[in-house]
Amino acid sequence: MPQPAREAPIFLDVGSGPKARRIAVLARPGEGPPVVWLGGFRSDMRATKAEALDGWARETGRALVRFDYTGHGESSGDFADATISTWLEDARAVITACAPHRPILVGSSMGGWIACLAARSGLALSGLVLIAPALDFTEDLMWARFTPEIRETIERDGSWARPSEYSDVPVPITRALIEDGRRHRLLGHPIDPGCPVHILQGMADPDVPWSHALRLVERLPTAGTVLTLVADGDHRLSRPQDLARLLAAVAGISAD
Repeated sequence: MPQPAREAPIFLDVGSGPKARRIAVLARPGEGPPVVWLGGFRSDMRATKAEALDGWARETGRALVRFDYTGHGESSGDFADATISTWLEDARAVITACAPHRPILVGSSMGGWIACLAARSGLALSGLVLIAPALDFTEDLMWARFTPEIRETIERDGSWARPSEYSDVPVPITRALIEDGRRHRLLGHPIDPGCPVHILQGMADPDVPWSHALRLVERLPTAGTVLTLVADGDHRLSRPQDLARLLAAVAGISAD
């Protein structure tokens, strides 16, 4: 049987001059606080969790917005030229244009960091659902783990090609990414997003250890913060049972 046609994105112009880029967006109209999907590092808006969330939105009549960061998926721009500041600007532009009224941000891995940064920047939110939230990952989960040789390569050459477990194409880790990440660190101070937070974290996650999620919980308000630990869960949390937990978490915040 022929496969259904893939929905074409709309494009949002972000930035100006040499930094101008076109951000690909899929926006599903619906009721209730709009749900905004913030993907992970090198992921895209058509990945498994995003598609599951879109299916839930279609079935429940909820508004959903998903997009690709600069240098990701169907958006323009060179990944190696982008930083956390770039991707935060993308997120804020999409939220402002497509989901301005107290959205629920659903952030996966790096998307969890972007979601918390968006909350800190003054966006009024209905809730946060964070999957393996990788706050401060450029420093705590990359730079701190790199060997002296890798650090020297980044400092000397401006970039290091990191092998990827998820792709045959290595990931460029740039000095600009590391240095910019230091300007956005959050885990050294209390974090109050002004809304309920539900964190989903696999305890078998090799990329974002569950102890990292506990550091975030320690900095969030106790009221309204929920942490779900999945003992056999990996980083992706994309198994059927993991997707069910994700959808239940989003529905739960929607009902608050």
